[in-house]
Amino acid sequence: MYMQLNGQVIYYEKSGEGSPVILVHGNGETHRIFDVLIAELSKKHTVYAMDSRGHGQSAAVTEFHYSDMADDVFEFVHALDLVKPAFYGFSDGGIIGLLAASKHPTLFSALAISGANLTPSGVKLPFRIKDRLHYFKSKDPLLHLMLTEPHISKSDLAKITIPALVLAGEKDMIKLSQTRQIAKYIPDSTLKILPGENHFSYVIKSPKLFPLLDDFFSKHCY
Repeated sequence: MYMQLNGQVIYYEKSGEGSPVILVHGNGETHRIFDVLIAELSKKHTVYAMDSRGHGQSAAVTEFHYSDMADDVFEFVHALDLVKPAFYGFSDGGIIGLLAASKHPTLFSALAISGANLTPSGVKLPFRIKDRLHYFKSKDPLLHLMLTEPHISKSDLAKITIPALVLAGEKDMIKLSQTRQIAKYIPDSTLKILPGENHFSYVIKSPKLFPLLDDFFSKHCY
């Protein structure tokens, strides 16, 4: 389904019945990375899986900013008259969730994120070097986004007053120090570092993510 938000055409898919849950994917991906997760979550929840602006079936854009994507989520919630949806975001989707929850503390009932960073330097150096080299060749605006944003402060995190689940893989491309910092400064947060997992392994079309989110959402979804 399509809707107009902030001057952009945004695509999303709706599945299941129950308390609302919004899913947002990472950089360069689409909602389809959550196919396995959606199949399980939709047995208990109404799942809204978005394609972020410039991704998937949403309209193309020439530049990207996480703040714009967070505003898209805010407008999405209000356009559909959703009442206190829960939110899960992976990687860039997690950044978007942090920004939306910080700016609008009553928007969500609960926030779950995985593989999110607070600053560009939160990505481990070998991955940043690789992205810089690719950007030098391609000038891809999505790479530019990752190399220059986000800039989320401790005070921004402190504004998130809803229950939060902060996930990362033990072998994540995000520095575990930043993951721990996110959990430390969100007042009501739970941190889980997943042994043996990397940035993608437990998320993309994986059955491993559902039990983690199911336990969390069962306690905090309205």
